[in-house]
Amino acid sequence: MRDSLARKLFCGAVVWCCFFGPALAAEPLDIGSRLELFVDDYLIDKTTGDLQRQMIRPQPQDVVFVTDKPWEGNTSGYYTYFQDGDTYRMIYRGWQHDAQKKAAHREVTCYAESRDGIHWRKPNLGLLEWNGSKENNIVWLGRGTHNFTAFRDTNPRAAAGSKYKALGSGKGGLLPFESADCKQWKPIQDKPVITHGAFDSQNLAFWDVDRNEYRAYWRFFGNGVRSIRTATSKDFIHWENEADLTYSEGTPTEHLYTNAIQKYFRAPHLFVGFPTRYEPKSQQVEPILMTSRNGTHFHRYAEAVVPRTAPRDRNHNRSNYMAWGMFQLPGKPQEISVYATENYYEPTPGRVRRFVYRVDGFAALRAGSKGGQATTKPLKFKGERLLLNYVTRKGGSLQVEALNSSGDVIGASKVLQGDAIDSPVTWRQDPQLKQGVVRLRLTLKDADLFSLRFD
Repeated sequence: MRDSLARKLFCGAVVWCCFFGPALAAEPLDIGSRLELFVDDYLIDKTTGDLQRQMIRPQPQDVVFVTDKPWEGNTSGYYTYFQDGDTYRMIYRGWQHDAQKKAAHREVTCYAESRDGIHWRKPNLGLLEWNGSKENNIVWLGRGTHNFTAFRDTNPRAAAGSKYKALGSGKGGLLPFESADCKQWKPIQDKPVITHGAFDSQNLAFWDVDRNEYRAYWRFFGNGVRSIRTATSKDFIHWENEADLTYSEGTPTEHLYTNAIQKYFRAPHLFVGFPTRYEPKSQQVEPILMTSRNGTHFHRYAEAVVPRTAPRDRNHNRSNYMAWGMFQLPGKPQEISVYATENYYEPTPGRVRRFVYRVDGFAALRAGSKGGQATTKPLKFKGERLLLNYVTRKGGSLQVEALNSSGDVIGASKVLQGDAIDSPVTWRQDPQLKQGVVRLRLTLKDADLFSLRFD
């Protein structure tokens, strides 16, 4: 009797697995009409041939900022950038060290602004005194000046007097600050709001509009190395869900000195970070790239985003940090501007240089001269057009096929060539897109594919 019942239960389990197991395994990814970047393997089911995911380095441009004022200096840093309407704002630390690496003056928190993200102005704010004069751009002199890191609060419930917020380290942890204009700051409270960590770094927070919560990232010491920890909050004061960041299997354990994590403004479900890899022996640093879809588990790339050899004065002690912030500047719709430091601890003032990414161009599906294919997982979409961001090299090409659940080709594009961003695919066999589930088979040769979305 028991054996008969066991056999029935076993057979029922086999039937359930055969009929329902594969369907669950192939559960479609619901991407709707959102932009998806090829920064990880989230969309991809399989690849064949001469094709791989490749991190892309931003291209160096001109120096845009020099810390040459008496209250600034060669160890100015922890630059924070954010956009506020037509104005670009910067908060940073002013500091100077002598030839023996001893502090030549106290640390101050400074403010600068720009109309184009390239030419920056240091206004005489007249707020705080430095060596007997208020003709300076200093906005804070109290606790937290070492790493005062500000942001524009996009929480719709934020009070007018708290339109800008910041974290800065004080005794025992991170202190909260607020401002109505990003220039006149005051502590929200004197008690630290985040206390578990090692805070000698650029510790940051921002409002996550997708999750309706504040998210913070700060320096931690775990597993014997400098690392990154995160937490969330509904009010910026009470923080919960503390967790150390985790990484893809096989990621090496390395010192990460800062994090520079932010939401990608074109695809805000993605977190993009530029943590600084730190080498204790040489005390040299270089930013790397990492991305996440939940804010806690990240895929980290091994290559330096800005190598210490590019373009100059980056191979010194702590001379190569990525600033926090990125912009799509006026008149430059196909670029994303980021910023990185150089010339730290040197006899001449520190500098910030602008670097440029292609829009969505942090990483790409890259095919070589032999060509290759990538097939996506089933995608649940909504939209009548498929838009791609791609570039082909000389003799290169890109083609797209739409597949149904049985693997049959229901649509085939014309051969795509050139350089295009958000470009609609033209079809020689029209799949009649509207909404539903589809797989895409992408055939590339001497080409990069950066992103896609249904529109």
